[in-house]
Amino acid sequence: MSDFRPDRRSFLAAASAGLVGAIAGCAEPRAEQSIKGDSSATIDRDDLADGSAFTDIYDAVIDSVTQVRVFGVTDPNTGAEGRGQGSGFLYDDSHVVTNDHVIANGEAADLQYTNGDWTSTTLAGRDAHSDLAVLEVDHVPETVTPLSMADERPVVGQQVAAIGNPYGLAGSMSAGIISGVNRTLTVPERQFSFPNVIQTDAAVNPGNSGGPLVDLDGTVVGVINSGGGDNIGFAISAALTERVVPALIETGEYDHSYLGIGLRTVDRLVADANDLSAAAGVIVTAVIDGSAADGVLEPATRTVQRRGERIPVGGDVIRELDGTPIPDRHALSTYLALETSPGDTIEVQFLRNGRLRTRDLTLDAWPPI
Repeated sequence: MSDFRPDRRSFLAAASAGLVGAIAGCAEPRAEQSIKGDSSATIDRDDLADGSAFTDIYDAVIDSVTQVRVFGVTDPNTGAEGRGQGSGFLYDDSHVVTNDHVIANGEAADLQYTNGDWTSTTLAGRDAHSDLAVLEVDHVPETVTPLSMADERPVVGQQVAAIGNPYGLAGSMSAGIISGVNRTLTVPERQFSFPNVIQTDAAVNPGNSGGPLVDLDGTVVGVINSGGGDNIGFAISAALTERVVPALIETGEYDHSYLGIGLRTVDRLVADANDLSAAAGVIVTAVIDGSAADGVLEPATRTVQRRGERIPVGGDVIRELDGTPIPDRHALSTYLALETSPGDTIEVQFLRNGRLRTRDLTLDAWPPI
């Protein structure tokens, strides 16, 4: 088994690091494996400080947060095998959510709970387009309960905490606020973006990936997936997670809506170069042959130089999808991710040569990566 694939029931084996050699190749299905452990986190002490509201959140959530150990990880540059690690959390009675990038290049994954117990896992499904993956676990301690997902979308300024295992430091917590919502994170090497991403100033470091970002009620508002720099971390929203994860559990995969265009937000330079009255919407820079947009939308025909930038000229400018205003590329990716599915027919309102037009198109699914 060379890597984790979205085919159902790929086996992830080994109950602890000491058993890795025994499962090389993991060609044969194995019995459920778990090992009881112990942890200093469970030791009672009489001289504890009072703590704060965040202490209460930590106590309520931490048992449901796991450390993810990934074995057989291949370095894409050297070809050498090593071990990776990240975080995860219990989603339901037998499934743990983590990031796709945490498990994507490995052969096997184990989980350790904060009480010290280890468990082996089976891959239920993974989705590169949302950076989410689900592991089915062989063992859940009696004290561990699934975390609840937020029903309401988060707002800027809302207090949150990131819980996970940065640099392998188990059971760590950092606090902050939500710094931004509806972000779109571009993945240049994959030619797509993660939609509806939450930005936070809670400290996020390697090893936090896959752990929960929770509000003051201990409810998951996002799945941490990266740190972008000083005081900037990102999480896949609970809203997108709740669309993707149930499908991964049921079928092992999730289909995202695919419009089939290249685009750019209409800023002041784009508006000026295209004689637009407002800097709003997204301009179509390319249309993929055979995609949903092919034959419906027209791309830019040329570029001009403005302040050292190449600015697209002549493309359709999308203003609304199904009556929902699309002020920028973030709004477009969020609408497609949360409000549509492949096969849906949507109404696109756009400007072409100064005239407002409306056309219907039927969305495709993203092609395989």
